[in-house]
Amino acid sequence: MDRLRRMAKNTTPDFVLRPFEGLPGETDWVAMREVVPSASATARTTPEHGARDVLVVTVLPAGWAALHRQDGTILLAVQTLAGSGDTSRDLAAVLLEAIDAEPGTSIEMGALPGAGPRLQDVLDVEVPFEVTVHEDFAYWLDPSTEVTPDIQASLDQAAETMVPTVKLESVDSAYWCSMNREFLRWAFPADEDSLIDAISRLHARRESGLGGGKFVGAFRSSGLLVPVWELPRGTTASDLEEPAVAFRDRLTAALEVSEPLDGNERRARAGIVSRQVTLR
Repeated sequence: MDRLRRMAKNTTPDFVLRPFEGLPGETDWVAMREVVPSASATARTTPEHGARDVLVVTVLPAGWAALHRQDGTILLAVQTLAGSGDTSRDLAAVLLEAIDAEPGTSIEMGALPGAGPRLQDVLDVEVPFEVTVHEDFAYWLDPSTEVTPDIQASLDQAAETMVPTVKLESVDSAYWCSMNREFLRWAFPADEDSLIDAISRLHARRESGLGGGKFVGAFRSSGLLVPVWELPRGTTASDLEEPAVAFRDRLTAALEVSEPLDGNERRARAGIVSRQVTLR
């Protein structure tokens, strides 16, 4: 905490469009922040910051931003509402505070952090960001904690409203989910304009569908686009593994096209842009 106070200044970080750019698994950071209800991923701080293993998670109880668990594990929640223009700076600040805190201490997002390191400075970028999707929030607990009926009831209550979600194995950062019906939400690392152009080319050729489902639009989050497909009822995540690879290959080819969009493709693009939604 003292280290953070020494670093803090009365300045607000500049707005950063892609706060997770440069981190391993940028697209999964974005997905965990916006579309995955319960997941964890592995990370480690640099030797300068203690080479501490960190469990990056979607959410923590009571909206905590981080937790120094009683067993010494450091948990960092990415769905915390950051206050400044740089989510990476905000998360790095609470991560460092959690590392300095005593075991058993929870960290809340407080005042805007001043100038200081970002996640890209604090985390070892050589450590893969490997995501595990969970069906509950049991990762909140120290493994040695006795799960009493009251604790289990709290975990069950927290999980009641979770949207069933599965991460596809065949491609990066694509997540099947089941709400009123099934959807696929897929975060891509490509430049936004280039990605919209590529999808527009496919859409104009009626090749933007996936697994029998239709492309219904995209939303922006943390500087990236997350296209969404509405799937036929009953579609499972395993049904999408091969179609996702085929779509990725079509999209890769479309991204390599440099010619201007033709009339049909421009109309497709206008429709796609009109349906975009920007999230934080």
